[in-house]
Amino acid sequence: MKRFLTPSDIGDLEQALKDAAEVKKDPYGHQYLGKNKTAVLIFFNSSLRTRLSTQKAAANLGMNVIVLDINKDGWQLETEFGVVMDGDKPEHIREAVPVIGQYCDIIAVRSFAKFEDKEEDYSERLLNQFIQFSGKPVISMESATRHPLQAFADLVTIEEHRKVKRPKVVLTWAPHPKALPQAVPNSFVEWMKEADVDLTVTHPEGYELAPEFMEGVHVEYDQKKAFEGADFIYAKSWASFSEYGKVLSTDRSWTVDEEKMALTNDAKFMHCLPVRRNMVVSDGVIDSPNSIVIEEAANRVVSAQAVLKRMLENL
Repeated sequence: MKRFLTPSDIGDLEQALKDAAEVKKDPYGHQYLGKNKTAVLIFFNSSLRTRLSTQKAAANLGMNVIVLDINKDGWQLETEFGVVMDGDKPEHIREAVPVIGQYCDIIAVRSFAKFEDKEEDYSERLLNQFIQFSGKPVISMESATRHPLQAFADLVTIEEHRKVKRPKVVLTWAPHPKALPQAVPNSFVEWMKEADVDLTVTHPEGYELAPEFMEGVHVEYDQKKAFEGADFIYAKSWASFSEYGKVLSTDRSWTVDEEKMALTNDAKFMHCLPVRRNMVVSDGVIDSPNSIVIEEAANRVVSAQAVLKRMLENL
């Protein structure tokens, strides 16, 4: 496996889930794979779970880990080509990325959407430059359009908690005071479409996700109707795609609360975290026994380790 961005990169999901279960059961059983191997984790944006879980996963596999916060630890990088570099960016990505590749065996990158140019964000130019120029396997730790490590962890969590063969999974938009990227919902939809679940997406009009992710997915604009009979509720805020990057609504009637959860089939509540309490979800829901957000976060180590293990085996 040379890159990890989409479900197709990891191949058969059933086997991937078996790999995840294996590393969860025996997290230190494959340290020989990472001996004398180095992972560089590069952050263009802030992180808590992604940084800690990926670093922990690499360490579990016996790898050396270097964490680089571009905004604090390195030069500002120029990513445009054909420009005169007379501004505040002293290094070009065309040199920086191959150099980083010389120092490691696997690269992981985190870089959010900027919401300045839809085409720019959805082309994934920055991430693709790492893939093109590094000469090393590349893992997305969240890009402008996807967050595959989160979605893989979400699938692992659903597998662990499912009570029926084909559970109803609902992704619901929730209000937020700031414009958030579509990366998490995009990847969640992408992975759930490949899994054996009954997926429904619910959101106010104007919050439709990119068509490339939503083909064949049932959309229900009535949130309460969507919740009926659900086995899993996954709440997430995201900015508009059609009016790119805009916050069209902060309607608190979309907050996930106890009344809405009562419509479900005793559903488990999920969220990628961090979460705005009493805006995205009520205290009563996130603190309830049916909230599995902590287990979900713990599985971030599992998803990252399963991916790293695959890449180390293929080196």
